[in-house]
Amino acid sequence: MTALANALIDTLPKAELHLHIEGTLEPEMMLALARRNKVELPYKDVEEIRKAYDFNCLQDFLDLYYQGMSVLLTEQDFYDLTWAYLLRVQADGLTHVEMFFDPQAHTGRGVAFETVLGGITSALEDARKEMGITSKLIMCFLRHLPEDEAFDALSCACKHKDHIFGVGLDSTEQGHPPAKFARVFEAARNEGFTPVAHVGEEGTAENVREALDILKIDRVDHGNHALDDPAVTRRLAEQQTPLTMCPISNWRLKGIPSLSASPVKKALDAGLLVTVNSDDPSYFGGYLNDNYRAVHQHLDLSEQEIVTLARNSFAGSFLTDAEKQAQLDKIDAQCGTLKNRL
Repeated sequence: MTALANALIDTLPKAELHLHIEGTLEPEMMLALARRNKVELPYKDVEEIRKAYDFNCLQDFLDLYYQGMSVLLTEQDFYDLTWAYLLRVQADGLTHVEMFFDPQAHTGRGVAFETVLGGITSALEDARKEMGITSKLIMCFLRHLPEDEAFDALSCACKHKDHIFGVGLDSTEQGHPPAKFARVFEAARNEGFTPVAHVGEEGTAENVREALDILKIDRVDHGNHALDDPAVTRRLAEQQTPLTMCPISNWRLKGIPSLSASPVKKALDAGLLVTVNSDDPSYFGGYLNDNYRAVHQHLDLSEQEIVTLARNSFAGSFLTDAEKQAQLDKIDAQCGTLKNRL
């Protein structure tokens, strides 16, 4: 890696658009919260937890992901979780995050919606004041649960439109096509929530097309297999629909055989508005800049392509045009500073 590439990754302002806050629960915090809340875990120490992070597929990860959530019980727990992530990625140059949260995974075990939301939003507000990190919060529906239960989550979200910007769709894609959630997405759009969805991670390009046409999403989360279909790829390029790709996540979940098989470079070459993100960084062993370094090293990206990815992170965000331009100007200024220095 060249000195310029390394400096660009270290210092360029960036947005993260695909981040599950529950997926930032580090083993040390999991154990600490288990002790604080008197929750029994099947692990004695951090090393046992890390050994469990050997996944063969998305479902293996989800099983551990939901088990880890069992330690999150109080508003303070959700605050501490969110604050720890924000502190960590501030060092990666993060200036804006559009964060997913999974309330159904908490309300289903007796934790109130407001408890979850209160802890997360308090930390986000403190980060805005103390770190200058802006944010938008996206509530995800769990696709392995019935659509009727998603309506319950939407009903809760409607009481907190001042804090929840959008709705998403996550959990296992296999056997749960986007059309299953057509009614709740229509209702969410009618309530003013911005729609996004995880598609094309395990599923085919047809799932991407279905999410665009039926759910009417404004952004594709993952979207790897969109590139399998020339017509879908062309549509995404023409419409400049953002894709939030997660290279290390794809590799750790065996969605790709190696990081050199990540579709990020192919998406860039096809003119797609592709972004790089960490997904669930604690479980996959890579935060935002780790993913930038992974694609630079394994896909032989140029310095200019690194800059493009950073610019895309804001272009693909839900910031206003003026807010986007302010961040793009900061990227241009930092590029100029680094090139003069190096």
